[in-house]
Amino acid sequence: MATMTVSLPDPITDWVDAQVRTGAYASSSAYLADLIRRDRERRGMAMTMDDLRQSVAEARASGSSPRDVDAIFAQAQDLARGSRRG
Repeated sequence: MATMTVSLPDPITDWVDAQVRTGAYASSSAYLADLIRRDRERRGMAMTMDDLRQSVAEARASGSSPRDVDAIFAQAQDLARGSRRG
């Protein structure tokens, strides 16, 4: 896997760090990779087999979530409600 250094303004860095602290992502790299995958999907660019393999490897490496199933489901519902609003 290649390494890329990215400079972000403090408010954006704080946002990324907060997403990791919630347990939704294992790392800032995982969060940014997810954003890029979503952008590619939005633009109609299919994932390659290498993309899929990397996603599986990242998921396995991140381990189990510290949150229970009910908390994960509640967050998914909150996210779904938010996406319907706006």
